Amino acid sequence: MRVLANNIGKKFNRRTIFTALTFEAVPGEVLGIVGKNGSGKSTLLRIIGGILSPSTGSMQYMLKGRSVHRDELYSMVGYVAPYLTLYEEFSAMENLQLYARIRGMRLSRDDARESLSRIGLPSDRRDPIRAYSSGMKQRMKLLFAVMHRPPLLLLDEPVSNLDSDGVEAAYGIVDEFRRQSTVIIATNDAGDIAHCDRIISVEA
Repeated sequence: MRVLANNIGKKFNRRTIFTALTFEAVPGEVLGIVGKNGSGKSTLLRIIGGILSPSTGSMQYMLKGRSVHRDELYSMVGYVAPYLTLYEEFSAMENLQLYARIRGMRLSRDDARESLSRIGLPSDRRDPIRAYSSGMKQRMKLLFAVMHRPPLLLLDEPVSNLDSDGVEAAYGIVDEFRRQSTVIIATNDAGDIAHCDRIISVEA
């Protein structure tokens, strides 16, 4: 998916978060969004994902030569962010099966086990997600973001709370999806930045 931001700005009440951001993100590359804490990296990512509306400017999305309406974005975006929550009363397997139903996907138990193993999670645990470590929950979020093979993958601090194996798995996903999708990462992590092809800075 081709993403075009034209003169994007955002204000909350009277506070200006950022102004006049114009950039493009295209399939085959990883775009990094960097900036100081509180500069609006996560806010910009939410605007790109259609979760928030910009105060000024406009977003445009193109897929296979046609314009994508904002209402269509939900099915085309994979999103990972620290504030996203899981169904913590359910097991990992139950979470995956519920997610698949929400997305209208067919997911066999064998496919679910393979997906969990791929991200480095046990496929036979029956305890609820609330018993998982923060790193294990982050792996689940990464898995949810890519299960439907989205053409636009948005990652907000994707390696947060991950151990070295988890970081390797996360970057494996980035490297896989950069070949076929547009990947945008909001981060100040040096490892994340090293995986980006281009960087834009968000400052008011």
